[in-house]
Amino acid sequence: MGPVLDHLVFATRDLSAAVERFAAATGVEPVEGGRHEGRGTRNYLVGLGPSSYLEIIGPDVERPGSQPAPFGIDELEGDRLVTWAVRPDDIEVAVAVAKEAGANLGPILPMSRTTPAGDVLSWRLATTHPAPYGGIVPFLIDWGTSRHPAGSGLPSVELLEFGATYPRPDQVSAVLERLEVALPVASGEPGLHATIGGPGGSYSL
Repeated sequence: MGPVLDHLVFATRDLSAAVERFAAATGVEPVEGGRHEGRGTRNYLVGLGPSSYLEIIGPDVERPGSQPAPFGIDELEGDRLVTWAVRPDDIEVAVAVAKEAGANLGPILPMSRTTPAGDVLSWRLATTHPAPYGGIVPFLIDWGTSRHPAGSGLPSVELLEFGATYPRPDQVSAVLERLEVALPVASGEPGLHATIGGPGGSYSL
């Protein structure tokens, strides 16, 4: 069994406005995930099932970071689905496989954040910016013994569609195949797209 979908990353320069737009379109209010201390970002979450979720991430205006924000947030001109994460059985092996296939995801680094309830979640992450193949090749995450965010009673929506476009779809599909990741890739400008459904309607990312 290959890596499974962990989460989608929807980035914005205006977090509160993006959350409001999402809630108005879907009828589902994302809940605060927490702050990424020292990185100048915070997030809101909504579940996509029992083991995956959507992360809406943007600048933490109350506690700005001293370094550029992750995922190229400082360079965004609008809200965008910038990348996605998968959860492999062995993150070290998956990093090596990705590199052999032509996608260098960088070193595996420890990270953490504190939830509004005061719980500390810790994980290991392999990601880099700019992301290989425009973020279409997913980054890798290992939650270790931490509770997974999707298992904490998040409000739920449905992932109706998820795919990508790339000028040479066969090239990026070959990398995804090596990682044992399934994602439809069509010809076009580099980018990810998804459609989320809730009781109030659908929302395109």
